[in-house]
Amino acid sequence: MIAAARSFRKLRLDRVSRDFGALNALKDVSLDVGRGEFIALLGPSGCGKSTALNCLAGLLPLTGGGIWLDDERIDRLPPERRGFGMVFQNYALFPHMTVRKNIGFGLRMQGRARTEVEQKVEEVLALVRLAEQGAKLPGQLSGGQQQRVAIARAIVIEPPLVLMDEPLSNLDAKLRLEMRAEIRRIHNSVGSTTIYVTHDQDEALSLADRIVVLREGTVRQVGLPSELYGRPAHPDVAEFMGYRNLLRSRVAASGGEAATVEVAGATLSGVIIDRPADGEAIVAIRPEDLTPRQGGPISATVATAEYRGRDFYGTALAADGTELFFRSERSVAPGETLQLGAEPSRVLIYGNGVA
Repeated sequence: MIAAARSFRKLRLDRVSRDFGALNALKDVSLDVGRGEFIALLGPSGCGKSTALNCLAGLLPLTGGGIWLDDERIDRLPPERRGFGMVFQNYALFPHMTVRKNIGFGLRMQGRARTEVEQKVEEVLALVRLAEQGAKLPGQLSGGQQQRVAIARAIVIEPPLVLMDEPLSNLDAKLRLEMRAEIRRIHNSVGSTTIYVTHDQDEALSLADRIVVLREGTVRQVGLPSELYGRPAHPDVAEFMGYRNLLRSRVAASGGEAATVEVAGATLSGVIIDRPADGEAIVAIRPEDLTPRQGGPISATVATAEYRGRDFYGTALAADGTELFFRSERSVAPGETLQLGAEPSRVLIYGNGVA
């Protein structure tokens, strides 16, 4: 079995910034990553997640701040001296080299002995379940197999850190699901530390020990997947984590951590995440939590509906014109009037702002 990656206690990003002219791609990003963690950098296009990864890899210099591996400052080191493994979106395999030669390339560049290279390549081929494919060229493999080769090449050098930049985005839906499980299995087997860039909340939730949500170059929230799924700290984080109903409202009454709010011409009870200062609020509800129910407070007319295997998901218009995203266990049709509601614990209330 391949040896555990080089030991370290903590990777630290200290107020890291990266500018492109007048554009601040990263702004004072600070983050501590422990050995063995799987960290997902999550956010929409242009939020700075790939820039952060390239700064870690040494492909982009910092404008400000520093990156530390334990007591060693590494942001001033060239990429080859950092010794990190990198998995790219497009695989970046050498098309004229066999799978074995692709995987062993980094070891050969390090001047390792031939017998050592051959042994480690065979070990990692078994780890990524490609033992029978070693003599093939990349063009003879499926997309999922090529991505496993790219992962094998990254981990065979036993790096302290493995960096992955949206590695599954070029795969079809079935392969993406399969490769999620494979990436997590390989991470656990090697004992490496992984930083994984994605714009897909499902990938982040299923893979990561902790998720870092970025927006416009800043860190908006860091937490466990369960924390970001259930209690996002800001409305924009909620929106990115799947709370498609993000509705402006007014607080009708509040007490402790609970409040009632006026939404879509009705009154709903919810949980205060960020207390509104002036009575104006933003209410976040996941589509799967807003459902037809007996005595539901929101009367809305179905506009669209689509079948997704077990349930129907659709949009509906309330009497005041508010568009709502909902889920129904039974078949619904456009033009049908529904009484929608949600459990108070699944209605999140924020102050009227994104800061």
